[in-house]
Amino acid sequence: MDDRTTHLFDKRGLFVIGGPCVIESAGHALHIGHALAEAAKSAGVGAVFKASFDKANRTSQSSYRGLGLQQGLEALRDVRKETGLPVLTDIHEPAQAPAVAEACDILQIPAFLCRQTDLLVAAGRTGRVVNIKKGQFMAPEDMQYAADKVASCGNRRILLTERGTSFGYRDLVVDFRASAKMGALGHPVVLDVTHSLQQPGAAGGASGGQPQFIELLARAGAAAGFDGLFLEVHEEPGRALSDGATALRLDLLPGLLARVAQIWRLVSGFDSPRGSAEI
Repeated sequence: MDDRTTHLFDKRGLFVIGGPCVIESAGHALHIGHALAEAAKSAGVGAVFKASFDKANRTSQSSYRGLGLQQGLEALRDVRKETGLPVLTDIHEPAQAPAVAEACDILQIPAFLCRQTDLLVAAGRTGRVVNIKKGQFMAPEDMQYAADKVASCGNRRILLTERGTSFGYRDLVVDFRASAKMGALGHPVVLDVTHSLQQPGAAGGASGGQPQFIELLARAGAAAGFDGLFLEVHEEPGRALSDGATALRLDLLPGLLARVAQIWRLVSGFDSPRGSAEI
């Protein structure tokens, strides 16, 4: 598999990791993937498509979980082939790592599993980029230990993602010092905008959220120096099968990316957007 992830590490431009929370269907994933690629190209930012083949940590056992490993990876392969974008998905068990690495460019470690040694090592051994989400219960500096577990395999292709810190029950808050603190560990840092606006369990067996603050948080992240932004997007968030309460409406994505990219370039000192060949 050719490497489509080098732009994530060059520090020359903002990138976005975007897509639906879960793969609802192969056609839906492809629709979102094409829209993401177009919006990112227009804004001059790099892009990665993300979606989960299995949401193993839903609040309620009755919640939709996804297409499963085989069908989910087939859908992600199609998005990668048809859009040219690198693709990212979560793994929840070490045994999933080899199969996911054959189909995807980036393996993601969910926040609740970010201390699971066997999972981190299995992801690192694939040689793929590993995106580790910071647990809501962890200090930014402590992500060093999670990153070291991946790096122990000789793999330093690591992203660290901030997704908020527990603030009492059913609320999260972003400490923007995390950009500098995790950045000092030597890896690109990402702000998970939409998950940071979750209100876990607040919707009666599902997570609630505050999507009205998506652009506010995205702008703040760009100004604070995060290398990338993580956004869940859906054309009809009210009908999304997972995390619709915090998803950005798809038609709002192009404008948001254009505005936050302008902020990022102003703060970083890079005046020119990425060329289309890098997206």
